[in-house]
Amino acid sequence: MDIKKLFGYEGKTVVITGSASGMSRSATKLLLELGAKVYAIDINPIDLPVTKSYQVDLSKKEEIDKLCDELPDKIDALFLCHGIAFFKGKELLVQKVNFYGQKYMTEVLLDRISDHGSITYISSVGGFGWQQVYDKCVELINLPTWADAIKWYEKHPELIKSAYVFAKQSLLSYVTYKCMDPKFINRKIRINAINPGDTITGLTDDFNKSTSPTNDAKEGEKMIENIFLKSWNGYPAKPEDMGYPMVVIGSDICSYMSGQLIYIDYGLTSSWTSASLLNSNNKTIEEISSDSQK
Repeated sequence: MDIKKLFGYEGKTVVITGSASGMSRSATKLLLELGAKVYAIDINPIDLPVTKSYQVDLSKKEEIDKLCDELPDKIDALFLCHGIAFFKGKELLVQKVNFYGQKYMTEVLLDRISDHGSITYISSVGGFGWQQVYDKCVELINLPTWADAIKWYEKHPELIKSAYVFAKQSLLSYVTYKCMDPKFINRKIRINAINPGDTITGLTDDFNKSTSPTNDAKEGEKMIENIFLKSWNGYPAKPEDMGYPMVVIGSDICSYMSGQLIYIDYGLTSSWTSASLLNSNNKTIEEISSDSQK
């Protein structure tokens, strides 16, 4: 069996963000090995032998617009993988980087995505419980312009206070809401998201600091361990544990998969769901994960 033909990337045009490090870097390397023509984007320099790389701040509409003008006219697979951790005072920035800029870029490029093409996002287990804010997320999704979205965020400080969580919940809501939208489904464009569990990447230190109330990396590391690893005596994932499955999902191997929110967390969120179904009434993630540790 020809593996490259099985994946279907050979000679195809792929656009991927976040390629300078972490999960996206591992995915980019695999895409290159599979013969794709890769156009890679990051705010930091990219040192991989891609077809073309771009250094762009994807929180800024004008930079996204300029980037999209320069990208190929036909794109077979789009991977939106960039993201940042949350620090107090950066609530709106997190929304723009981790969700709204990705939504905007998707819709600017949508007419260029090939029929039967794919769009794949990196979300997070941090978006667990997205159903509880789905109506608000859809309200945001349906706003017609970037400026309207910024005004909406400014009017909903209680939602974006959770910053990273709400951005990821919005992304998961987007996949669920849009997978059967005529603009996607009429051209059989697949749309999916992976939800990584605790993974060691270049952002790990930022996530550790942002988790701690005092921005202490060691304290944050312990808190993350308690939430994501302690209950199953687990270990953090490597970037490849997320990047490689993402490449599979965007490939011809998963040609009948769309609208899926795929948790790659060694079953952790399934255990939270089980605990919620058996024991709780609208418990928070923290309460459910705490119960699972007892």
